[in-house]
Amino acid sequence: MLSFPIFVKLQGKPVLVVGGGEVGFRKIQSMRQAGARVTVVAPYICDQVREMADNAPSDILLIEAEYNAGHIVDHVLVIAATDVLEVNAKVKQHAEAMGIWVNVVDEPELCGFTFPAIIDRSPMTIAISSNGKAPVLARLWKEQLERQFPKWTAKLAQQAGAFRDKVKSGISTFQSRRHFWETIFRGPATQYAAQNDWDGVQNALETTFAKYTQNDQTSAPKGHVYLVGGGPGDPELLTIKALQTMQMADVIVYDYLISEPILALCRKDAQMISVGKKAGNHTLPQNQINQLLVDLAQEGKVVCRLKGGDPYIYGRGGEEAQLLAKNGIPYKVIPGITAAAACSASSGIPLTHRDYAQSLQFITGHCKSSDAVASADTNGPHWPSLAVSNQTLVVYMGVIRSATIKDNLIEHGRAPDTPVAIIEKGTRPDQRVVIGQLHELDELAVKHKIGSPALIIIGEVVKLHSELQLTELVEQAEPFTQAA
Repeated sequence: MLSFPIFVKLQGKPVLVVGGGEVGFRKIQSMRQAGARVTVVAPYICDQVREMADNAPSDILLIEAEYNAGHIVDHVLVIAATDVLEVNAKVKQHAEAMGIWVNVVDEPELCGFTFPAIIDRSPMTIAISSNGKAPVLARLWKEQLERQFPKWTAKLAQQAGAFRDKVKSGISTFQSRRHFWETIFRGPATQYAAQNDWDGVQNALETTFAKYTQNDQTSAPKGHVYLVGGGPGDPELLTIKALQTMQMADVIVYDYLISEPILALCRKDAQMISVGKKAGNHTLPQNQINQLLVDLAQEGKVVCRLKGGDPYIYGRGGEEAQLLAKNGIPYKVIPGITAAAACSASSGIPLTHRDYAQSLQFITGHCKSSDAVASADTNGPHWPSLAVSNQTLVVYMGVIRSATIKDNLIEHGRAPDTPVAIIEKGTRPDQRVVIGQLHELDELAVKHKIGSPALIIIGEVVKLHSELQLTELVEQAEPFTQAA
């Protein structure tokens, strides 16, 4: 973060603008919209600025003179908007010497603060800044976001603000109050606002408030758990519902497979609990993770159990759901893109293809018994069915047992020269794809020092990797043109 975004109340505050031309006029307009009292210093003042001063003589003072250091005294902000670099540099020097924030228009290296592109839905304000590096790009994104924030947002925020004191006095805990507002803004109140039905909004506020105050007085707050699929690692592959849950939850219980860019999207003040598991190194055993979810929910927390891939595909989400159900904890499963689909797409290896694979199987290299993948008992895989040709076999968490997988598949009839791919960190910027044949599977893993997470794809479809990886995406028109 190059600069920290902050909203400043300028109503009635003195602001100095050095420069009376067109650029100065735009900055004066912005300061007046914020309610500031503006002093303009310039040897020449354009007609637009004069007209503005004539319409607001008590709030805009014009001083037709060359700038000097005395003009800065007693101002809270200073804006240098001249086209003379030497003057702008003096303004910066004098302002900083007096401890006053200064902006030099079109000179970001001289600025103590910069002006963002603003979307005004007062009392809601959205600001977008490029830190002076690309103001036109910030403005173009503002145009995009303007379309996403309807005009009724302002009135909804005002109506909610008028109800805020009632909520604060009637609902005792901060956590319960936050959940109340989440319910309001994710519920029918926004639908009523979109229909310009402000009586409906008020009714939603009152009805929801009555439910929350009743619970607040008669029982402990009720928590619940979301079992959320965090996908393969690329944050752009998160589902909308997953992202909403991550930004709503009180507690994020996450695996080590969850990438840092995805964790950065979680609610900033949420409690973050890592329960990461690696081979031979478990932060918490699975049964303790299951119990942790129950305990947190019983404390009244909204819990996001954030898991790599999909919760119900080798994610042990089923085990966690069982204990939640047993203890009467409300829970919901939010699916995620599983590693097989993601790694297949990102490496140019389709999982099915009419010419190469008529069936598809997922297996895991880790079962409840640590050596089950090598076992012939009922807990282990049925190798004869896995060794069938013209099918794709995807092995989750199988690199550490790649020798056992290779030996059993060949022993039960799979051709030694069957193509294989090992995909490390699929969909992430540092993804690696290693291609070879089944008889050398374990050697490939060792030779290329494959790390976790990694997925193995075995089957004739791997032949397509060399063909499809060369097909690059033709970039579409940039988003501003598309939207137009």
